[in-house]
Order: sequence, then structure tokens, then C-alpha cells
Amino acid sequence: MDLLLAYDVATDTPAGRRRLRMVAKACESYGVRVQDSVFDLVVNDHELESLVERLRTIIDRRADNVRIYRLQGGTPVCILGSSRPLSTTRGPLVL
Repeated sequence: MDLLLAYDVATDTPAGRRRLRMVAKACESYGVRVQDSVFDLVVNDHELESLVERLRTIIDRRADNVRIYRLQGGTPVCILGSSRPLSTTRGPLVL
């Protein structure tokens, strides 16, 4: 499924800055960064569940915010400015 993940992590403490790095690293394992705190994800149900559980263990629910939106199509309507390649992988990616 095609998803858009956006997060906002409070970084006013060293612990917050550490959480920010951990959230970014977790998201990089599942998708492509398209903005500083926004990722394009192409995942199956199991991968999504795994990512959500991983993020649950990282964030501070009182200070941080993670949102995941379902996208209806894999192609963006419009991209303005510099563009990063979006994931089109529907299966395992072997490098």
C-alpha cells in the first residue's frame, strides 16, 4: 500500500534530538524521505504493523506526533522544486 508518513518530534532536549534521529532511521528502513520529516512508504500490512510498533517504542506520546496517511495512487499530482525519487517497489528490493 502507498502511504505518506509525517512526524514532528520535540527537539528541545537532548533526549528529543535522540528520538528524532531514531524516528528518522526507523522510517528510512521502510520508505523514501521526500521532505525532512516526511516519507513516502510502499509497504504491506505486516511491514506497516512492524513500523508502527517500532515508532511506538521510540516516541514520547505527550510531546511527539507521527501521522500516516493512505495515498490512493502511487504517482504525485505535482512536484515543485527539487525532487527526490519516490519508491515504486512492490516487492523485495535487492541491491
